[in-house]
Amino acid sequence: MTYQAKPLSITQVLICGAAIVTLSMGIRHGFGMWLQPITQTQNWSRETFAFALAIQNLMWGFSGIFAGMVADRFGAFRVIVGGAVLYALGLIGMAYATSTLVFSLTTGVLIGMAQAGTTYAVVYGVIGRNVSASRRSWAMGVAAAAGSFGQFLMVPTEGFLIDSLGWQTALVALSAAALMMIPLAWGLREPQLGSASGHFREQSIVQAVREAFAHRSFQLLMAGFFVCGFQVVFIAVHMPSYLKDHGLPAQVASYSLALIGLFNVFGTYAAGMLGQRMQKKYILAAIYFSRSVAISAFLWVPLTPVSVYVFSAVMGLLWLSTVPPTNAAVAHIFGLSHFSMLGGFVFFSHQIGSFLGVWLGGYLYDRLGSYDILWYSAIALGIVAALLNLPIREVAIGRTPRPLTA
Repeated sequence: MTYQAKPLSITQVLICGAAIVTLSMGIRHGFGMWLQPITQTQNWSRETFAFALAIQNLMWGFSGIFAGMVADRFGAFRVIVGGAVLYALGLIGMAYATSTLVFSLTTGVLIGMAQAGTTYAVVYGVIGRNVSASRRSWAMGVAAAAGSFGQFLMVPTEGFLIDSLGWQTALVALSAAALMMIPLAWGLREPQLGSASGHFREQSIVQAVREAFAHRSFQLLMAGFFVCGFQVVFIAVHMPSYLKDHGLPAQVASYSLALIGLFNVFGTYAAGMLGQRMQKKYILAAIYFSRSVAISAFLWVPLTPVSVYVFSAVMGLLWLSTVPPTNAAVAHIFGLSHFSMLGGFVFFSHQIGSFLGVWLGGYLYDRLGSYDILWYSAIALGIVAALLNLPIREVAIGRTPRPLTA
């Protein structure tokens, strides 16, 4: 187990970590509001925009593995600073890209890498190392709730910025906001991790990866999180356009995303609290099944502003509430030495689902003129994910600690 002589204060970790997640997640949750302004200005298809965001989600997940490795070894501070700079550069590129290639490289690759260094895998690693196991799930719930509050706060703000400044200048303003994560990262600056500072690891990176991927529960957690990514990113990116296509006013989409963020504050916090009292697999199964029920009801009832707001509130309670129990289960089963990296692998699965959800949404819409197949797929996958989580065994792996040099 990694040893740290003087942990950071819980208050400091939660305030700084929550603020970083609020900015990072809050900015990205509003990207769907740029779909129509950018595609109409550039005369691009929805698939072009969706593909760039699909790359973003895939790059976020892939880069998160390596961001987690660096954070596990050297701490989160450097990773977050680098991520903040990439975020600002990516948003500038998103604003001024005139070719689809540049748009994909900036909006997709740069912002995806930035999100890997400024969101859950890295911040949760700091929480895991500085918060006791008895409060860890709760603390992760607080950080996830902060990301949800960021959505509630930032989505209407982004809508206001687009209306008042224009979509390009609005992205420039967001790039300046992203740089605010740099001073906040100082609050998560830990003593250097690794053998040089007296820390001990039970395994090398290769040993930890082999053990995790051979573990059935790790495989099931990854499969469930794949579905989570498919569902939430499809809805976040395509629901604003889905509502406009059905004749609802633009502000309904803005309010719906804000409601998802608001109610997710309560949902993620509740999931974190419940994770201290009951097995995480039952929490996860209930969340995935409830999502399928909510989507089914949304498609069944007449589409009105009221039905949209009710659906958004219900989905908000279920939105990122998978994050605390999933990460807490990984920490409990495999320990903390390589937690950020293993969390990065699980999140990579989430982002593969995100890639498919957002890209297929644009691809199928351009060809069929409808999102129906994606909605029905989200329902079916939610049921599958609920069933996959039930066999998970939340039992910590016992090992004999030994010092490693790498």
